Amino acid sequence: MTPNRFVFYLKVQRVEQACLFELSWGRGQQIGVTVPYPETLTTLYQEWSTVYLSFYKQALRGRVSQMGNLNTPPIDWHAKLVQAEAKLLYEFHQWLRRGELFELRSRIVQVVRDQGMKDIPIIEIFLTCNPLELARLPWEAWEIGTEFAAPSQIHILRTPLTIQGTTVTPRRRRRARVLVIWGDDTGLDFKADQEAVRSLTGIAEVVFVSWQPGQDGNALKTEIVKQITDERGWDILFFTGHSNETILTGGEFAIAPGVSVNFSEIATPVKIAKERGLQFALFNSCNGLSLANSLIDLGLSQVAVMREPIHNQVAQEFLVQFLQRLAQFHDVQESLREACQYLKLEKHLTYPSAYLVPSLFRHPDAPPFCLEPRGWKQQVKGWLPTKLEAIALLVLMFLSLRPGVQDFLLERRVWMQSVYRNITAQTPTDKSPPVLLVHIDRDSLIHANIDARRINPIDRTYLARLIDQLTALDAKVIGLDYLLDSPTDEDEVLAQSIQHAIDKKQTWLVFAAVKTGNEELGIIDSLAHPNWSLEAYINAPLWYAKLLPAHTSCADSCSFAYLLALARAANQTPIDPNLPQPQRLTETDSSAIFRTRLVSYLDQNPAPNPLTAFLHELRLPSITNPSRNFQQLWLYPIIDFSIPPDYAYQTIAAWELLENTNNAPTPEQLKQQVVLIAAGGYDQAGVTDGGSDNFPIPLAVDYWRSQNPQLNYPPVFTGGEAHAYTMHHLLSQRLVIPIPDLWMVGMAAFLGKGMVLIISERRQIKIWHWLVLLTSATAIYGLIGLQVYISAALLVPLFLPSVTIGIYALYIVARRY
Repeated sequence: MTPNRFVFYLKVQRVEQACLFELSWGRGQQIGVTVPYPETLTTLYQEWSTVYLSFYKQALRGRVSQMGNLNTPPIDWHAKLVQAEAKLLYEFHQWLRRGELFELRSRIVQVVRDQGMKDIPIIEIFLTCNPLELARLPWEAWEIGTEFAAPSQIHILRTPLTIQGTTVTPRRRRRARVLVIWGDDTGLDFKADQEAVRSLTGIAEVVFVSWQPGQDGNALKTEIVKQITDERGWDILFFTGHSNETILTGGEFAIAPGVSVNFSEIATPVKIAKERGLQFALFNSCNGLSLANSLIDLGLSQVAVMREPIHNQVAQEFLVQFLQRLAQFHDVQESLREACQYLKLEKHLTYPSAYLVPSLFRHPDAPPFCLEPRGWKQQVKGWLPTKLEAIALLVLMFLSLRPGVQDFLLERRVWMQSVYRNITAQTPTDKSPPVLLVHIDRDSLIHANIDARRINPIDRTYLARLIDQLTALDAKVIGLDYLLDSPTDEDEVLAQSIQHAIDKKQTWLVFAAVKTGNEELGIIDSLAHPNWSLEAYINAPLWYAKLLPAHTSCADSCSFAYLLALARAANQTPIDPNLPQPQRLTETDSSAIFRTRLVSYLDQNPAPNPLTAFLHELRLPSITNPSRNFQQLWLYPIIDFSIPPDYAYQTIAAWELLENTNNAPTPEQLKQQVVLIAAGGYDQAGVTDGGSDNFPIPLAVDYWRSQNPQLNYPPVFTGGEAHAYTMHHLLSQRLVIPIPDLWMVGMAAFLGKGMVLIISERRQIKIWHWLVLLTSATAIYGLIGLQVYISAALLVPLFLPSVTIGIYALYIVARRY
């Protein structure tokens, strides 16, 4: 059983005065019926054949023995042929409607209904007749199933009694190749045939071979063999001319005046052509039963022949109609049926009985052959998704665009990356964290006896103590992840510490600011003036590294972690002596703002070192801005939690820094580090409300923490840790860019559709082979994706693309079974 088809095999064999009908289907089911053979049927067939030859006595594409003088007396052969056809078909149908065949006829319809296959468009009956005289009857006219209201079309196809050869898989070519052999045209006119065949040149490569006046017969035979065995192969073989049946040589056809070729002479070349892709042969000539049997026995997929002598004009009409439908990409089975229907309905007055003559022989193992459209429109059409594919694809695309789904998958993808990095021992080689994270945690607040009511806003005298301690340790760059936007009673103490750090050490201080709509909140001028301090935004997409948008200057808008990294880079060796330094100025105009002066200098002068140049030129991809208009962060760098926290930053509690414990940094360490003072996980931490600076621990970070349970980690993941991670990525010049899920789903759909098209063409390969190959390829894709993350800093989505491929795989299995 092939898709959209249910197959039966019917063998009809005559033994003396009886015919044995054997019907088989499915998995060995069969029934047998013996029916008396009416000799009247043979007599009526012979009468029809005699009248048929008398009507079409001229321009036949075969050699017919002399039938005597039919010119006198005048006879209306048309009327006699119509009558002979009617008598033959009446007797034929009466025989096939006998009660003995009732079970056979009804079983064909009932089997299909029992299978629940009411929507199957085609029932195929492969008919084998023995002896050859039985095969001459017009079996294609059998109206089987009409009395039972068959749910599907019933096609009768012929197949030989003996089949020794096997079919081959059609070859995919850029264009189909057609070999046309023009035979002996004595008494014939091939002009209409030639025009009909040339109509295929738009969709196929057509090559003609024909006899030329003066050409030797043996030379022509050699040329025909050479063309048939062409290494490029053929899809279709056409022969037009005279042909005839032979008993021992499998049929013969005339290639030139007085020169004929027996099939046995070209059997080997045709077999070679079959191995090189030949699928279909059409002998538009007379008496082709022997040729058809021989070709199918050889393993050719399908052959169309004329069982009887055929008039030249009838052959031309048939060929034109057949090729028109073949050029419309109908299969040969449908093309032949429609061409016969045309002769029956449109040309029955001109060419009576002509529709009964063509027959299609097909190898039971071969699907109906058809030309495949090769133009770009057809190729695009073949790649378009089916209804089910489109629904599945739309669902996956919708999921890939949902921010919640993206965050869910991203967190698990980075966790998987952490496990892979740990198993393969691919952690960073440099374990000197570029960031010192000073956590003001609950223990620090307890050590300092700070009242809980003074936690939010934080006690600024405590911040002053931390700045003083860091200044004493010669910290060069200090960031405060606290929003100091409103005055308090402790402002004077903090202001003095800030001014001392600027005046004595020229410390670079970066303060937090937020932007909500058009409103900006940052440090008040009474604490630090923008002329000699830096201010940057702590707003950032969750778990993404906040960078400058394309075509944006840090002078206008700068993220907190980015500005801290830029300040650290600007103070790396070698230090540019002309680089603007933090020092208190009296100017209040915007041109004197320290951040503006710093950016302007870098714009106009070479950066003092490669890191500064990298950060100064770093911008988000241009596609990121428009993608945010529909809530997407395409190619927006992520925070790479696959790196262990202790490789990205060093953490110290504020109380340990103030009490100078063993964990406290040395001046030598601080020369290489950025210091970030941030909340350490106490409940009231945050800008908007209590706890807003505390986040659930990312899975990857939780994995790394579980590998070092002896370390004292906060019970949450803090905003300071996110800033520290981002600074690490910037200072190490490594940003992981995620490929959007939508893009990879689209690519997976393309590959999946290609897989469907390839597998559908190679049905001889078992489906489990493809599933093993697909599973292996998916696993390899996953491993490559994990390694590309580390080696090329690209995050390739794994889950949704794999699901996309899996859906196409299930679709293939469903179609196959």
